[in-house]
Amino acid sequence: MITISGLSARIAGRLLIDDASVALPSGIKAGLVGKNGAGKSTLFRIITGDYASEMGSISIPKNARIGQVAQEAPGTEEPLIDIVLKADKEREALMAEAETATDPNRIADIQMRLSDIGAHSAESRAASILAGLGFDQAAQQRPASSFSGGWRMRVALAAVLFSEPDLLLLDEPTNYLDLEGTLWLEDYIRRYPHTVIIISHDRDLLNTAVNAIVHLDQQKLTFYRGSYDQFERQRAEANELQTKAKAKNDAARKHLQAFIDRFKAKASKARQAQSRVKALERMGTVSSVIEDHVQSFKFPDPEKEAASPIIAIDEAAVGYTPGKHILQDLTLRIDTDDRIALLGSNGNGKSTFAKLISGKLAPANGGSLQVAPGLKIGFFAQHQLDDLIPDQNAVEHVRRRMPGATEGKVRARVAQMGLATAKMDTVARDLSGGEKARLLMGLAAFDAPNLLILDEPTNHLDIDSRNALIQALNEYSGAVILISHDRHLIEATADRLWLVNNGTVTNFDGDLEDYRNIVVSGSKGKGKAKGNGEDNRSKAEQRKANADKRAAFAPLKKKINEMEALTAKLNKQIQALDKELEDQDLYDKFPDKAAAKVRERADVVSKLAKAEEKWLELSSEYEEAMGSGV
Repeated sequence: MITISGLSARIAGRLLIDDASVALPSGIKAGLVGKNGAGKSTLFRIITGDYASEMGSISIPKNARIGQVAQEAPGTEEPLIDIVLKADKEREALMAEAETATDPNRIADIQMRLSDIGAHSAESRAASILAGLGFDQAAQQRPASSFSGGWRMRVALAAVLFSEPDLLLLDEPTNYLDLEGTLWLEDYIRRYPHTVIIISHDRDLLNTAVNAIVHLDQQKLTFYRGSYDQFERQRAEANELQTKAKAKNDAARKHLQAFIDRFKAKASKARQAQSRVKALERMGTVSSVIEDHVQSFKFPDPEKEAASPIIAIDEAAVGYTPGKHILQDLTLRIDTDDRIALLGSNGNGKSTFAKLISGKLAPANGGSLQVAPGLKIGFFAQHQLDDLIPDQNAVEHVRRRMPGATEGKVRARVAQMGLATAKMDTVARDLSGGEKARLLMGLAAFDAPNLLILDEPTNHLDIDSRNALIQALNEYSGAVILISHDRHLIEATADRLWLVNNGTVTNFDGDLEDYRNIVVSGSKGKGKAKGNGEDNRSKAEQRKANADKRAAFAPLKKKINEMEALTAKLNKQIQALDKELEDQDLYDKFPDKAAAKVRERADVVSKLAKAEEKWLELSSEYEEAMGSGV
């Protein structure tokens, strides 16, 4: 078990964690969530001993190995497979000693320990982890120096996974992964045999890979069992109860205060008034629920709708060097209301295809790309964050696009991009990654494009900001091309899936769950890609089919939600009864009442067991039905 007791920590004089306590059972898979800047990474540094807390303690089992991704990605001339194998220090040391040991007893001990830790299958395991993170057999033999920074970070992740520490700490690991790598990592974490704490804003990762949430909010740590969706429901219920309790407390205090104010000067009522003063002091206050404001996004709708298809590609190829094509045999069309997500591993050509349709690359091989007259395209990519002018603030960036506009209009436009008033005059180099992303997305959509292309827009956004982005995209009336490892973003905004694989782009006839199954099973690209690049159904038929499917399973989903609410209610009843039964006076003074409470608790426990059994039954039925495609 990991126990955090009375922990307090400051960074640059700012209190991030204040007298926080939480206990994590051994083997738990916990997501550490909270607003950007709340102190999540600082907590990791305290756990690893890289930063000293101001007060409190962290208790970790003796001799437990702690692992996290190295701060600097490996860039040596060693092959990737060797870098990963060396991450297991014990195996490396034993293998080296085995080469020189002469004592028969010591040799036997070494070989026995090597067998215990699976040393002889280590290379196969290392290769499997690298493959899951996108490195084929040939790539595994290449030196780390031949890869870019993002791919090297994958090697660093592979190394810590291979070393299999007792406590695995992962800080935003999906930021340098594609969707395929993220899906593989979800499955790996879920099956990991030891304790994992993961900082992530990826909702699907937190719903799929973890079984608990630790929430860092208002400088405190709170433990919740279950997925992120369950955490959100529990927190909403707790906030609602606190709001009601505050209203009740305020009303009671107001009533007492009114009596005191009315009668404190009257001698006949002095004693009663004084007793109410004491009652008011004893009552105390209930704090308000503090809601953090989330800045919204706003993408301006196209001023004029372009005629469909807005882009038509016929037998085209594209690449960066004449005669060397990254993608070919491209025959596709994009319509005015299309919402398309591009699937496929990094390196397969998703960004190349985005550059083709945005006009940054020209079609090759005699193919054609037709663009609707007057079509405006907005393009956002993570690497463009470096294109912001470091010494200019957001207002100055926007003012260049609005010559002659008043200061008020310029600032109003910056506000639409989701930048808070306090940040408008902050120079770009001092903005956070999320603030830079908001500014750059706003600039990409500045001219009200008909087509918005977003390449990994969520890397620096927290969960609430990602939800705001989803809302903005769903309100935007133009077409969207999306490249993202965030499955929740894709599912909430995209109507169609295109697979970039095997040197071309084709329609993917399935949903993200189908694609996840293909990736996790290792059969990428099999069985779901259609070669003609067209869907057999119209978009209206697709939407109707999706709506019918949701409607068909809505009653079952409602029952599941009702069972979840019931189990939460019964758990609260058990907690309340346990608190009452802790009072020894209850047994001494009111033995009959104590016996009744014990019977009541047994009854509630029985009801909880039945409710949980029913929830499991309904959930299995729902998953089976959805998986069958009915």
